[in-house]
Amino acid sequence: MPGASLSRWTLTYFACALACLVAAEALMVMGFGYPGAAIEAPETLILVHLVAIGWLSLLLCGALFQFVPVLVARPLLGEELPPVALAFVLLGLGVLLSGFAAMAGIIVVPLEVMPLGGLLLVIGFGLVIVSLGRTLWAARPLAMPARFVVVGLAALAATALFGESFALILSGLVGGEAALSLLLNGVPLHALLGLGGWMSFTAMGVSYRLLAMFMLAPETERFSTSIVLIIGTLTLVLIAAATPFAMAAGGGVGGMLLAAAVTGLCALGVYGSDMLALYRQRKRRNIELNAVAAIGAFAALLAAGLLLVFLLFAGSLPAHVGALTYLFAFGWLGGLGLAKLYKIVAFLTWLECFASVLGKRQTPRVQDLVDERHAAPWFGVYYAAVGLGTLTLLVDLALAFRFFAFMQLVATLAIIRHLYRSRELLNVPADLRRGFARPHPFWPQPIARKLP
Repeated sequence: MPGASLSRWTLTYFACALACLVAAEALMVMGFGYPGAAIEAPETLILVHLVAIGWLSLLLCGALFQFVPVLVARPLLGEELPPVALAFVLLGLGVLLSGFAAMAGIIVVPLEVMPLGGLLLVIGFGLVIVSLGRTLWAARPLAMPARFVVVGLAALAATALFGESFALILSGLVGGEAALSLLLNGVPLHALLGLGGWMSFTAMGVSYRLLAMFMLAPETERFSTSIVLIIGTLTLVLIAAATPFAMAAGGGVGGMLLAAAVTGLCALGVYGSDMLALYRQRKRRNIELNAVAAIGAFAALLAAGLLLVFLLFAGSLPAHVGALTYLFAFGWLGGLGLAKLYKIVAFLTWLECFASVLGKRQTPRVQDLVDERHAAPWFGVYYAAVGLGTLTLLVDLALAFRFFAFMQLVATLAIIRHLYRSRELLNVPADLRRGFARPHPFWPQPIARKLP
C-alpha cells in the first residue's frame, strides 16, 4: 500500500488523547462542569477543551500523521515536527486549563496565562499544519479525501486563532466594544469551526478512504463526494464570514448560522448516503468490528442532525445546546475515533512487528491481534451510555447523567484495555508471536523486547 510507512509518533498522540478522554469522563462522573455548572462556566470550559483539544484534536493529529501519506501516496514531510507539535499542544492545553481553573477559583494563577496557553496551542497546531500542509502541497493534484483534509486544516487554523482571541479578551489584555462583542457572539463560531470544520470535515474525508480500504469497497471518486466537499466548504465559509457581524454585534450572526445549518445538514445527508453506499458495495461480506462500531457513530451523527432540526423548530436550541454538543462530540466524533482506533492500533502494530518478514516466515494476520468477540459488547455499552446520557441532559436529570457518564467511562476503559492487548500482541497465539520483537505500547524507541 503506497504511503504505508509508519509514523513514529502516532501511537504517542493516541495515548495522550486517550488519557485526556478518560480524565474528561472522570470529571463528568464527579459532576464537574456541565450539567452541574452553567454551560459558560469556567468548569465547563475546562471539560470542553479537555475533550476538544486533548481527546479529539490529538487523536485526529496522530491519525493524520499516519494517513495523510496514505491519502497522497507520498512520505510525510517535516518528520521532525510531530513530537515538537505534541509538546507545544500538551503544554498549551495545560496552561490554558490552569487559566480556566483560576477563573473558577480552583487555583491561584494570573489570568494572563490563558493567552500564553493559547499562543502555545497556536504554535503547536501551526507545526501540525506546516508538516501536513507541505506533504499535501507536494502531492498536487490532490485526491478527493485529501481535499477534505486541506479544508479541515484551514478550519483548525481559524479555530486556534479564535481561541487565542478569546483568551486575550478574557485575560483583560485586549478590550473595547468590538472585542467584547466578539466574546459574547463569537463562541458559537469558534465551536462550529472546531467541531464541524476541523474535526468532523477532516474525519469525513479520511473516512472515505479508511472505510473503503478496510472493507475492500470501491475507492472511485463519486460526484456525490464532490457535492459534500463543496457544500461542506460553503458551510464553513458562512460560519467564518459571520465573524464581522459578531464583532459589530450585528443581527446577521443568526442568519448566517441558520444558512450554515441548512447547508451543513445537506452535506451531512449526502455524506450519509455515501457511507451507506460504501457498506453496501463492500467486497468483504463479514465486516470487522471497527466498521460495525462505526455504524454507531454514523447513527449518532444522524441523531444529532435530527435533534438540531427539532430544537431549531421548537426554538429551544439555546437551552439544550449542551445535550446536542455532548451527542455530537462523544457519539459521532468520539465513537468514530474509538471504532477506528480499534483497527488502526492493530494495523500499525502489525506493520511494525510483522510486515518486514512477510513471506519469509509464518506471521499472524492483523485480525489475529484483536479479540472482537469480547470487545464488541463494550462498544455497545459506550453508545448506549452516550445515548441515554443525552436523554438525561435533555430532561435535566444531572444525577442520572453522572450514572451514564460512569457507564461511558467503564466502556472506554474496557476498549482501551483491548487496544493495549492488541499493542502487546496478547491475543496472538504463542506459536505465531514467538521470537518477534514487541514495540513499546506508545513511546517511539528501538524495539528491544523479544517475545518468549
